[in-house]
Amino acid sequence: MNDKPLTTGEIADYCHVTYRAVLKWIANGKLKAYRTPGNHSRVKVEDFLNFLHRFNMPVPEIYRSYHIRKKVLIVDDDHNLVKALIRTLRADNKVDIDYAYDGFDAGRKLLEFNPDLVILDIRMPGMDGYEVAKRIKEHSKDIDVKIVAMSAFFEEDGKERIMNIGASCCLDKPFNPEELLGIVGDLLKLNNFVQ
Repeated sequence: MNDKPLTTGEIADYCHVTYRAVLKWIANGKLKAYRTPGNHSRVKVEDFLNFLHRFNMPVPEIYRSYHIRKKVLIVDDDHNLVKALIRTLRADNKVDIDYAYDGFDAGRKLLEFNPDLVILDIRMPGMDGYEVAKRIKEHSKDIDVKIVAMSAFFEEDGKERIMNIGASCCLDKPFNPEELLGIVGDLLKLNNFVQ
């Protein structure tokens, strides 16, 4: 498979739009790109395919067999739990993982990492999980970012509240590794994710 970076013109041809539309996608942060020393925009194939996937656009024939790894962002202030979640998710090596220890850092990672799924602690100091979930949904209006909400103690209406914001499901802490892998595999449509 050719991994040569794509030009805005090539992407415009693949998507049947003008190159100005592609530049607008880049300027709005929808399509990740980098600048060459000559000040031209270039897009990595994986970033282009992630963009197509996130916006439910057809993949050109030439790239249909290209494998895209899913991305999971873990947001939790408990460092030990983050390590346990990373170990659990890396067991099958089918996802790329990043993490944030607070809601503010999660906002930055959301823009930089562009996760497909966020495992989100509800009870964090500062910006809590409800606020983070709202921001995820506001940022990703056109993108279906899945949210798995976790807490050791959900308030009486906590699960209903987070589901109304847009979470796909809620898990209690401590988490069951097999249950977590099953949920992540289902939400990301990964085959044989559970060992």
